[in-house]
Amino acid sequence: MAKINVPKGEGMEAKRIWSLAPELGKAMGVMGEAVYTKTSISVREREVARMRIAQLNECHV
Repeated sequence: MAKINVPKGEGMEAKRIWSLAPELGKAMGVMGEAVYTKTSISVREREVARMRIAQLNECHV
């Protein structure tokens, strides 16, 4: 659950949050696409890295 006031409306919460700062939302979209489509590591390696980062940040995996 978000800890900020999310604009009401249709669609996913994340999309509505990024509508508050569209220039940042666009940049995050470009970065996300690069991370998932233009990477030199395998999907398996990437997911292990994500799990380790979550662990270091004390997030539930």
